[in-house]
Amino acid sequence: MNRSNKEEKILFEKLESVTSTVGELDLKLMDESQKKLDNLAKPIGSLGRLEDLSKQIVGITKNIKPVFKNKYIFTMAADHGIVKEGVSAYPMEVTYQMVLNFLNGGAAINVLARHVGAKVIVVDMGVASNFEKNPNLIEKKVDFGTKNMLKGPAMTISQAIQSILNGVEVVDDFSKSGNEIIGTGDMGIGNTTSSSAIVSVICNLDPEEVTGYGTGLDEKGLCNKIEVIRKAIKNNDPNPEDGIDILSKIGGFEIGGIAGLIIGAAAKRIPVIIDGFISGAGALIAEKVCPNTRHFMIASHQSVEKGHKAMLEKLSLKPLFNFDMRLGEGTGAAFGISVAEASVKILNEMATFGEAGVSEKNI
Repeated sequence: MNRSNKEEKILFEKLESVTSTVGELDLKLMDESQKKLDNLAKPIGSLGRLEDLSKQIVGITKNIKPVFKNKYIFTMAADHGIVKEGVSAYPMEVTYQMVLNFLNGGAAINVLARHVGAKVIVVDMGVASNFEKNPNLIEKKVDFGTKNMLKGPAMTISQAIQSILNGVEVVDDFSKSGNEIIGTGDMGIGNTTSSSAIVSVICNLDPEEVTGYGTGLDEKGLCNKIEVIRKAIKNNDPNPEDGIDILSKIGGFEIGGIAGLIIGAAAKRIPVIIDGFISGAGALIAEKVCPNTRHFMIASHQSVEKGHKAMLEKLSLKPLFNFDMRLGEGTGAAFGISVAEASVKILNEMATFGEAGVSEKNI
């Protein structure tokens, strides 16, 4: 993948230095964990997905007894110039207002994170306003929102790469002990439009097949949204095999940041719980930039958003649950972290047949 601009080349080489370190799952340890699971005091395979999940986490962490001492949900926030085209039921300033709500602890993600013992960290990737300093807010602003992708690229190539690198840096700053699990989240009015455009391009599907009502559009609004996406894709002509080109032309800064979180987590062998539709767009970009990241992703749920199923199928990810959720913020990831933690506790804390004094099957 050649980048002609000097700045682009420097940034891309920096990104490549990270992606080149992303390896594979440790299959040997996964086999060991399977033997351990089969010897626990229960019928073989009777805990279903929990067993598969614990085995994947062993393969990710290279630890036969993984423990999550630090649980983080990173809610990446940014604004989108495409909002000017009437694609959202809410005005752009709601992004800023909701970030303040996150920081004050009053949003759904705060409630669910407290419930599962996770910490919410908000990352300003490109909100169209500045914030006062806050210990739970990380400043990684690439720009004050993206450009209107109907009129041209949403961002420059350099900004796209920088947004991914910013996500990588967030993981680097918080992964100190080797006992972390992270969840992805988002906030950005207009970001279902960018996410629908991304899944349309990568999955080669018409925008109508993957575009939903977002935050509550009516039928007229949905038709406008679909047409705007269709025109934006035609005008920008993103290369479906080039994740950075796609991100720069029709993406968002928070989507790039989510891709960076995933790549950064994979490089450090940290399990990453993917939230819903917007996080799915970030996951698609991450997989295009670094295909091995797919092995480190755990899909929390299937969103009600129309294109999310196509995203999951493209990534060969099976969601842990379906609660008809579509909020974003990292709310699905919070539940996913709880399920992941339960799965490793089964592996670590259950007694074997011998330890429990339970007879094994004799046929």
